[in-house]
Amino acid sequence: MRKPLEGDRPSRCSFAVRVAFAFLIMPALCNVEVVAAQTGTAFRGRALVEALREGGYNIYFRHAATNWSQADRVAEAGDWTSCDPDRMRQLADTGRQTASAIGEAMRALQIPVAHIFASPYCRAVETARLMQLGKIETTTDIMNMRVAEYFGGPSAIIERARQRLSTPPHAGTNIVLVAHGNVFRDATGVYPKEAEAIVYRPAGKGNYSVVARISPQAWERLVAEYGNRAPQ
Repeated sequence: MRKPLEGDRPSRCSFAVRVAFAFLIMPALCNVEVVAAQTGTAFRGRALVEALREGGYNIYFRHAATNWSQADRVAEAGDWTSCDPDRMRQLADTGRQTASAIGEAMRALQIPVAHIFASPYCRAVETARLMQLGKIETTTDIMNMRVAEYFGGPSAIIERARQRLSTPPHAGTNIVLVAHGNVFRDATGVYPKEAEAIVYRPAGKGNYSVVARISPQAWERLVAEYGNRAPQ
């Protein structure tokens, strides 16, 4: 089993929206990390929440925290769909808690989601399922780069990923994608941590503008500050 990269390791913060010990989290860890977009525009706080409520964005999540004592053992095509921890790395209990909390936060913030796409890896599908944002469609367009040999090689996966990532949602809504850090890194140059969200505006034909990065802990802060909007 490979040694985990620093960016791969699970966060030690609590991210349940309503648990009491969440108030012990250091405020700095709960900030929304913003990345300057290609247009020079970036969102945070209320502006970010209002933008997502209006729709027009894709929100890419790397799957939630996993159990690094487990290892992927892919011997043939399709092994990655296994939810057997003796065969494939699965979500940790903290990761399952995170995914549920993020979905709860997105619902509390009234962020509309029209489509949810997930890599067929069990840990990605389970992350999407626990978020409870709607029906999940699996796609190999955002496949783990470690199995690129089954899909025409790294270049083929990167090209399909760029096309999928740059496909815009219907007006007034957003698309959620749940997959892996390596495919997003290789397709865009941005490497998300486990359960981190990359918010970007897709422009078609492989083009996009990143507007924000949201850590799993930051969703709680957004709900606390902006989650009380009266229904329209």
